[in-house]
Amino acid sequence: MAIKFLSRLHLPRSLLGRMLLLTLLAILLAQTLSSAIWLSQLRTTQLEGLVNSARSMAHSMNATVTYLRSLPLAYRPLVLDQMRSMGGTRFVVSLNDRPLDMQVLPPTQRKQAVLDAVDQVLRQSLGPDVDLSVKFVSPQDLRIFNAGLKLDELPRSWAHFALTLEPVDPPVLVTQIQMAQGEWLYIASLLPQPYTSLEEEGLPALQLWFIVLSSIFLLLFIGVLVHWQSRPLKRLARAARDMSLGEDEVQPVEVGGGSEVVEVGRAFNTMRARISRYLTERGQLFSAISHDLRTPITRLRLRVELLDDEQLQYKFGRDLDELEMLVKGALQCVKDTDIHENIEPVDVNTLLDCLIEPYVLPQGNGRVTLQGRATSPYHGKPLALRRCMGNLIDNALKYGTNAHLRIDDNEQAFVLTVDDEGPGVPEQRLEQVFEPHFRLAGQQQGYGLGLGIARSIAHSHGGEVSLQNLRVGGLRVTLYLPRNAD
Repeated sequence: MAIKFLSRLHLPRSLLGRMLLLTLLAILLAQTLSSAIWLSQLRTTQLEGLVNSARSMAHSMNATVTYLRSLPLAYRPLVLDQMRSMGGTRFVVSLNDRPLDMQVLPPTQRKQAVLDAVDQVLRQSLGPDVDLSVKFVSPQDLRIFNAGLKLDELPRSWAHFALTLEPVDPPVLVTQIQMAQGEWLYIASLLPQPYTSLEEEGLPALQLWFIVLSSIFLLLFIGVLVHWQSRPLKRLARAARDMSLGEDEVQPVEVGGGSEVVEVGRAFNTMRARISRYLTERGQLFSAISHDLRTPITRLRLRVELLDDEQLQYKFGRDLDELEMLVKGALQCVKDTDIHENIEPVDVNTLLDCLIEPYVLPQGNGRVTLQGRATSPYHGKPLALRRCMGNLIDNALKYGTNAHLRIDDNEQAFVLTVDDEGPGVPEQRLEQVFEPHFRLAGQQQGYGLGLGIARSIAHSHGGEVSLQNLRVGGLRVTLYLPRNAD
């Protein structure tokens, strides 16, 4: 599933790009996991420290309650006023007639942990039946004294020193404990540093910079490494490209890099040497065959000249010219993988007459018919055109029994249509017929290379070979050769 998903993505095509992408993904995954684990441990440690600080503060509150309870009722307000006049304390403490109602901040994990810790310590110290409330209040919603005064309405020395931390304005922990009937102890305080804000910290800026810089360093390192290791592969690709383009002399590839790359380079050099030796031997073989064939062809020419029948002499001479041309073309094909011919005017009528002569009446069996004539010679490669049209006729006779040719010629194009009387080709496989050694179901031989070679030759002349099934049965092959490409 993962492989299918990655295949749908637009991955870089180069080895360097893919390695950098995979390295980046690996770095991001590793850094994400490590950061998540580190952050989880950090928040757990901070939560433990926060709970301990809250318990310590609760013990201080308990000491304040115990001290005030030890004082006579009349002295309690006096002591609190004296403490305010002396500059205040860590807590803002007051005695109220009733518990003050204030808007409570939304609960969070850290706030709830602090509230539970303070409530637990106070109830253990003061007794489980004590009436108390512990809650967090925003500094803007904080109310003090029975009159419900805001924080900004109090003297700065009374409360601002203990309850403000500008410009943060952290939440205020308000604890209200019933001392007696109609007497409530009011304690407002902030949590100590570094837990004042009670917000969960994310990744520090230093940690983020470390992730970014380490990722960049690793990408640069991997990029340099892959570039260094891929140099032998580039040399190998360049040598393979030179061989595919038919370079006369391809030097052995310099072997280097990793062990796998070294093995590939050695295998390529061995293959290059074998292919070069094979091509040399093949060229020598065909050169020898060509030389050996020229001798009997020359003897046949001499004997043809001794014939008394001029018409027969002409036909034999034409066949010998054709045979010599085929030998030369085969030799060129072996040497250069292509038949190199000069463009020259080709008498298409004579060419077709020569191809269909064995099959037309009265000398032949009438398997081939021809309608129409070319209006003028066609400028092309003589041997290639003969091979193209010959393949079309041979395929029609081979798979369609009979062949019916029609020529449509004008100033724009020369068109040769070849109809056979065979079963035709399924519509969905008309293009597959041009593939080498293609076979239809029920056919043992297949269409072979003929139509593919014919189309290649047509393309080299700027034309096309197309197929069409006839309604009455059979296959129509159309050769289109534009004259404006002359």
